Formats: sequence, structure tokens, C-alpha cells
Amino acid sequence: MIDPLTLDQMRVLVAVAETGSFSAAARRLGRVQSAVSQAVNTMEQVLGVALFDRSEQKPVLTSAGAILLKDARRLIEGARTMKSRAAAIAKDVEPELSFAVDAIFPNSLLMASLQRVADEFPQTPVTVFTETLGGAEQRLRDGVVGFALYPLVGAGASDLTTEFLTGVSVVPVVAAHHPLAREGPPVSRETLEPHTQLVLTDRTPLTQNLQGGIVSHHIWRFADLATRLEFLLAGFGWCNMPTHLVEDHIAAGRLVTLDIAGRDPFEFRIHVVHERGRDIRRAGRWLIADLRERLNGPGKNKKLEAAAS
Repeated sequence: MIDPLTLDQMRVLVAVAETGSFSAAARRLGRVQSAVSQAVNTMEQVLGVALFDRSEQKPVLTSAGAILLKDARRLIEGARTMKSRAAAIAKDVEPELSFAVDAIFPNSLLMASLQRVADEFPQTPVTVFTETLGGAEQRLRDGVVGFALYPLVGAGASDLTTEFLTGVSVVPVVAAHHPLAREGPPVSRETLEPHTQLVLTDRTPLTQNLQGGIVSHHIWRFADLATRLEFLLAGFGWCNMPTHLVEDHIAAGRLVTLDIAGRDPFEFRIHVVHERGRDIRRAGRWLIADLRERLNGPGKNKKLEAAAS
């Protein structure tokens, strides 16, 4: 059965309400007045309520008409959005840009690139999952996202396509009022062992058994970086943190860098990862290209400063 209620009737309703008369609505829509009147009459019959009070010289919305006018506008806008998304899909733009990113990735850079994506693809909704450890890969394997940005564990997996994006350096730090802050460099492993180490724990089975980087005999585990940073600043223990998350605290004297004996500089190598055979579509490719240019292209330092400001 064909629904007698149409978008065209809704456009007529909006036109009459906005112009204040059937004749003015007819001129806006490029139709004869009788066609506008007929569209409103049909709509009233279908809905079973009067949309306009015609007792005066100009039609006035009834209380029911005023409520239904809002619904009509939403439906018209929804139809416009549907057409825009269909056109975008036809041009290889995903109906929704959905991806996961490891929490160690610089948020200021991501926001700067996403702002450009919003300007370039204004009709494309964006969903970002910020995860720790195996969370980003789990979102990818669950089919929730189209791609993910995270450090690989080991050599990766044969069913995933990976491409290096950037490195994120990490530094061992402790609160300025913590006893370790008074230890002269280099700090030995034996000196670290009795002190509590604040480590991240995984909520997925992918990396739950990883023990890399754990030195201390006493461990407190946290599910997210932000909470761990709060406990770090409060002096509960020491840990390795992404440099960009703690450099301001170090500069302000709230945190102290630990010069650990035998420790070589370390960075997490962030990769763009997606399922083999499931290519990243246009908006995603545009985002990754913009991130890569900001991270690794000419004028890198200036772009980092601009993104962080």
C-alpha cells in the first residue's frame, strides 16, 4: 500500500507556514494556488487534523499544525541528509567515518585533522573510539570500526593490513615529591623494584598477558591513561608515559624524569591497521593523509605547535 503522506505535501506545509498564505507559497514553489490548497487539504485528510485555521483572511497554523510543522521540517531535513549520504557513498565516501585510536596518540593532532575532515565532508558523521592496549584492535576485529591507529604487538596478524604512521616517545616519570625524585641518576633497577609502578591493564584478551616494561614488585593497574596520570601526579608511584602527555608537567616541576640505568630511548610505533580486503574509504584516507602530513611532512614542528595551540 502506498503511503498517501508525501514529502512534497510537507514542503507545501512548510512553504505556507513560512510565507503566510497559499498564494505566496504557490509563488515560492512555482505552482498554481489550487495545487497548494489541494496538497494541504489532502494532508489534513490523511492526518485527520486541521493544519490551518482559514476563518481569517490569511491561514493561521492550528496548535496541531504548529506541532506537525516541526515534524515536517525534521523529515524534510532527514530526506536531504539521506540524499547527501547516498551521493557521498556513490563517490566512495563512507556513510560514517568510524575508527579506533590508541590513547597514546596525540589528541591535539587528531582534533586538528578531524576539523579538516568535518570541513571537507560536512555530511559524514564521525565516531571515534579511544582505547588502550588491545582495545583498538578489538574494535577492529569486532567490525565496529573501519580502521584503527595503534601500536602493533609483535609482527601483527596475517589477516590485517598495516602501514606505519608515526612514533610516540615515552619517558619514565615520577611526581616531584615522590622519594624516587630524589634519587641521583642513573636510577638502578634495584632502586625501582620496591616502589609502586603504575601500569595500564587491558580490558580485552589480546594483550592481557603482556609483561613488557614492568620492573617493580608492586603494581597498580589502570584502565585508562587519564586516571593513571592523576595518580602519578598525586605521588602514588612511577611509570612510563607518552612524552607529549607529561612534558608540560615536567616543565612546571610537577613531574621529574627518571634516568634509568640501561634504558634506551623508546617509542611506540603507531600503525594504520585495517582488515585485509576491506579498504579504507575516501574520508578515512583523507584523514590519514592529513595526519601523516602533519606528523611527518614539511614544516612538522610548526604544524605540531599549531595543532597543540
